[in-house]
Amino acid sequence: MQKGMRLNDGHVAHLGLLAKKDGARRGYLSKRSADNTKWHTKWFALLQNMLFYFETDSSSRPSGLYLLEGCVCDRAAPRPPRVPPGPAGSGFGVLHYFTVNFNHENQKTLELRTEDAKDCDEWVAAIAHASYRNLATEHEALMQKYLHLLQIVETEKTVAKQLRQQIEDGEIEIERLKAEVKRPWMLCRSWGDPWGTGATPVQSFLRGWLCRRKWKTIIQDYIRSPHADSMRKRNQVVFSMLEAEAEYVQQLHILVNNFLRPLRMAASSKKPPITHDDVSSIFLNSETIMFLHQIFYQGLKARISSWPTLVLADLFDILLPMLNIYQEFVRNHQYSLQILAHCKQNRDFDKLLKHYEAKPDCEERTLETFLTYPMFQIPRYILTLHELLAHTPHEHVERNSLDYAKSKLEELSRIMHDEVSETENIRKNLAIERMIIEGCEILLDTSQTFVRQGSLIQVPMSEKGKITRGRLGSLSLRKEGERQCFLFSKHLIICTRGSGGKLHLTKNGVISLIDCTLVEEPESTDEDAKTSGQDIDHLDFKIVVEPKDSSSFTVILVASSRQEKAAWTSDISQCVDNIRCNGLMMNAFEENSKVTVPQMIKSDASLYCDDVDIRFSKTMNSCKVLQIRYASVERLLERLTDLRFLSIDFLNTFLHSYRVFTTALVVLDKLITIYKKPISAIPARSLELLFANSQNNKLLYGEPPKSPRANRKFSSPPPLSLSKSSSPSRRRKLSLNIPIITGGKALDLAALSCSSNGCPWPAQVPAPGTASGVPIATTGVSLQAHSGLGAPRARRACSRLCPGVWAWHCPRTVQVPGFSGFPTDQRNGDKEFVIRRAATNRVLNVLRHWVSKHSQDFETNEELKFRVIGFLEEVIHDPELLTQERKAAANIIRTLTQEDPGDNQITLEEVVQMAEGVKAEPFENHSALEIAEQLTLLDHLVFKKIPYEEFFGQGWMKLEKNERTPYIMKNTKHFNDVSNLIASEIIRNGEIAARASAIEKWVAVADICRCLHNYNAVLEITSSLNRSAIFRLKKTWLKVSKQTKALIDKLQKLVSSEGRFKNLREALKNCDPPCVPYLGMYLTDLAFIEEGTPNYTEDGLVNFSKMRMISHIIREIRQFQQTSYKIEHQPKVTQYLLDQSGVMDEESLYEASLRIEPKLPS
Repeated sequence: MQKGMRLNDGHVAHLGLLAKKDGARRGYLSKRSADNTKWHTKWFALLQNMLFYFETDSSSRPSGLYLLEGCVCDRAAPRPPRVPPGPAGSGFGVLHYFTVNFNHENQKTLELRTEDAKDCDEWVAAIAHASYRNLATEHEALMQKYLHLLQIVETEKTVAKQLRQQIEDGEIEIERLKAEVKRPWMLCRSWGDPWGTGATPVQSFLRGWLCRRKWKTIIQDYIRSPHADSMRKRNQVVFSMLEAEAEYVQQLHILVNNFLRPLRMAASSKKPPITHDDVSSIFLNSETIMFLHQIFYQGLKARISSWPTLVLADLFDILLPMLNIYQEFVRNHQYSLQILAHCKQNRDFDKLLKHYEAKPDCEERTLETFLTYPMFQIPRYILTLHELLAHTPHEHVERNSLDYAKSKLEELSRIMHDEVSETENIRKNLAIERMIIEGCEILLDTSQTFVRQGSLIQVPMSEKGKITRGRLGSLSLRKEGERQCFLFSKHLIICTRGSGGKLHLTKNGVISLIDCTLVEEPESTDEDAKTSGQDIDHLDFKIVVEPKDSSSFTVILVASSRQEKAAWTSDISQCVDNIRCNGLMMNAFEENSKVTVPQMIKSDASLYCDDVDIRFSKTMNSCKVLQIRYASVERLLERLTDLRFLSIDFLNTFLHSYRVFTTALVVLDKLITIYKKPISAIPARSLELLFANSQNNKLLYGEPPKSPRANRKFSSPPPLSLSKSSSPSRRRKLSLNIPIITGGKALDLAALSCSSNGCPWPAQVPAPGTASGVPIATTGVSLQAHSGLGAPRARRACSRLCPGVWAWHCPRTVQVPGFSGFPTDQRNGDKEFVIRRAATNRVLNVLRHWVSKHSQDFETNEELKFRVIGFLEEVIHDPELLTQERKAAANIIRTLTQEDPGDNQITLEEVVQMAEGVKAEPFENHSALEIAEQLTLLDHLVFKKIPYEEFFGQGWMKLEKNERTPYIMKNTKHFNDVSNLIASEIIRNGEIAARASAIEKWVAVADICRCLHNYNAVLEITSSLNRSAIFRLKKTWLKVSKQTKALIDKLQKLVSSEGRFKNLREALKNCDPPCVPYLGMYLTDLAFIEEGTPNYTEDGLVNFSKMRMISHIIREIRQFQQTSYKIEHQPKVTQYLLDQSGVMDEESLYEASLRIEPKLPS
């Protein structure tokens, strides 16, 4: 029982305020003084197990507190107070007393009194509840049960010992009886009386033999019983757990002895490459974790030695309280990787680290890999306990203990889930950085979030600055211009792939997105159109980069299909918009440079404080806002339409998973509402900061706005100017894709021409990248020439802009606080104009992302499609819409209505139709290269057909799986068909040499598929070779060459399921699309997420953290689905691969295998 705790003044003051505000019981009581002579009236407040008392109810600091844990509170007999001298009848009523006994040494009993009996009873009940006496009583009862179970175990051990002694005595008795049987039998035969004196020993022997035979039958029946089978499986789970624990302890041992301790010694050297603080920050408490698991492993080994009696519950009882150290490791794991990334910038440390990683014990694994192992240990324990409980009878003595351990581990795992996603992102960045020969320091910035990667063709520019489209049809240019592109939240990295899979940065290969303008439909001349043909029609897009410290340049990229182009341009546009929105928000307020979250967000407690309808994790998204862990549907829609920021990770997760908790029409209605009533998309406190004017309180706090701009009305255009004489050229022009100009390109006050009333309007200044002048955007702000605002101050002011504006022709123009000369309602109306522009931009961005990356939603839902088209047509007819906004809306309509030409690749249906009714050529007529290419084409066609909706809800594991996930089941069937085809082709050959030749040819096909990044086919072939019908052909395998066997081992190691397919995952990280991954690996990940976390909490909130994890997996799958192979279809080969006429099932394969190589007699 806890006797005390250490608190400082700050803690006491804070807890005292909480007690005053949220205490379970509060009020005035009289307290007996220390010398038992006086009673002092104090104001008491009860908070959990702490009782605070104050001088009065208005006191800000407590006078003292009592720790009530373990105390006993009882009523004392009521008694009248002493009557003070005075007139008769002036006495007091009966007082009610109660005492609090703390049962601690040297702590006096607390005596309290009150005048109300009901009040006294309530105080006694509240203090008794806060003392946790019931828990202490339950603890004592459990300890007694535990001691009782220990006595039972000791008794069972004694009984077992007695039984063993009885068995030994029985064996001695049997030997004696055998000797007696032989002796009388011989004597009887010699006497001529076979049934004389020897009859009794023989009968006794026969009775013993019959008993033994019956006992043997009982034992055999039990061995074949379901209970015995369940216990065998349970024991197998324990043995597997022991092996996994041994491997984990070995990994921790390598982490500590190969990295931690040598780096500590290096930090103590004369020229340390790393400090002791950095070593502690990188490795955290990994050494303590190693010591803990060494003890646990020794306990497991001791229990195995007492097999078959395996008692594990008490080991988990010891382990559970100590597993809280994993919370510290997981909570600081992101910071650990940040420190490691920072230290790797030191060349001495990087060289030393590579030396450590080259040791044989590390097996080519990096330090980041070893630091990741503790992150997965708790989920591994959960799975082990899940399997143990599945094979543990309900009446088993350990059942309840194992259930309790599993629930505690799941609770700990839920806490750790929030930390895993962000550390996965950092490891992804570090993996890419290591692949680049020259290195890439911007990837060591942990705020970079990986978005997508893929292969694009970079087109060179001619001397006149136009695209040389005529050469794009040539294969040489496609190989010469192929680039590996990596998109992050702040940068686009363009590389070439060198030998050995390493990457080389191209010239201007690191592009900062804040300096970019994305042009999705580059203009082309008639000559270009003629020379380019249909090869790259509408597949190219242009990025204009205008860095502030160097000359501008243009990057032209070509995608392999319209679908891939739409995905790239949508993601790039969204990343650019996020950067600009965050930058504009940061510059909109005077904040200290150390403050990472803008004032507008800090002032809104709903973005970081848990509430009944939303709860946050501890990690931040790319907008420096806390990620949502659980939330109601209304709060998720509110975050989607919040004009102050929009994380691309949130948008992707929402659009992937919204069908789980809402419908498409609800989402569309929310977007329409925000477009028509944009003022409702910004909370009142943030609007107050945005408008910076106390006169707007009526608008902010609920009264209907009087301005015509607060709501959209399409009958007539609202006034957009500050005065009646404003010209049409002063209307602001916003663009979704126009760059922010920084540095020396900011607004120049000398270019402003003042009107007669002192309001300066911008002159015609050339826009970036153009020769002609265009009107500079303003925010409706008047800069008074006589206000004394100097040029430097004006430039600082011009670097701030109201949040919600996404991109401007002349960005960095600003709302200047404190200007005068115009009525308040006109200035506020112009700010409302800015909010409407931001709302329009947000709605169009979300719709564009939705339409371009989730087109199947509109293909399967005609009502949704027509409503979106109708809404966008209404938007286009809005008289106050800007040119770029109208163009963006028209592009979305065009995307919805036009037929997608696709990537000109043959479809799966066409391939299957060609193969029907045609006799396939035999296996010998096709080369290994032809089979590998056509198998890769087929695998990718089947893989890309899977819609991502099927990855939710584990539909592939349900009884109605063929209806819920038809395409996943088709993928599984295709995998099994190919595997059966390979096995049948090998077994079909009667000659040993022919079978060995077939095996070698299929292994060659698998190796070519590996080079083509078709890991699904690699697993199809290796799994078929491991089938029992093939694996048992010993004579055939003797004829297979050593080189082929070594290649099989290499391929099997690549696709092995060991360590959650760790080798296959590493290969997928290092390869570029097109690629066909093994789908079962992702289904395993999704099943683990679905099993461990429900879709909704007990309060009915959406588990958005789970949706985020599923979305990350789906995003990786879709990345491989979108990039197609450039393989020419060969009908004769695909006919052979799809022909199932000669394919045998598992039973037929084994029977044929026995015929060609019969079993040898044992």
